[in-house]
Amino acid sequence: MTDYFNAFEISPVPDGPDAVAPDPFLGIYAMPMFVKIPTRDLRASTDFWVRGLGFVDLFSVPGQIVHLRRWAFQDVLLVPADDDAAGSAASTTQVFISCVLGQLQSVADACRELSPDSVTGPYDTAWRTRDISVITPEGAHVTFTAATPFTPDSDVGRDFASVGIFAPGDSEGGPQ
Repeated sequence: MTDYFNAFEISPVPDGPDAVAPDPFLGIYAMPMFVKIPTRDLRASTDFWVRGLGFVDLFSVPGQIVHLRRWAFQDVLLVPADDDAAGSAASTTQVFISCVLGQLQSVADACRELSPDSVTGPYDTAWRTRDISVITPEGAHVTFTAATPFTPDSDVGRDFASVGIFAPGDSEGGPQ
């Protein structure tokens, strides 16, 4: 398909190997997407998401909901689990959160301090990211993913080009 175009300017994700993460976004907006995760212990889950994963408690209704946020459009709602089925729902939840390379180790360290066996990684993927995987207290699987530098003439760059994904400004990719 050739209808794709470069739209990085609308993303809150900073680009580049030395990118600096934005501060948590505290504005109120109509959320285009969010994740709702049931938990048996709102306080413990909130503590882990805030101190371990770097979210802020945007607002809470005690005993009903905790609205967490990192960057713009990284919203998570923690809600009380209703029954045993809710725990299994959380354990099958997978959330992927963009970050910058410089954040991976500090998030991994903070989570390991709170729960020593909660983190796997960091590890590199075939699609040029470095990731860590975290199991939260409620059993959600959270992957923090950071872009690694893109080299168009690398194996990954050639693999991307073979499926029609070109580096910004690459003449083969059309207008970028």
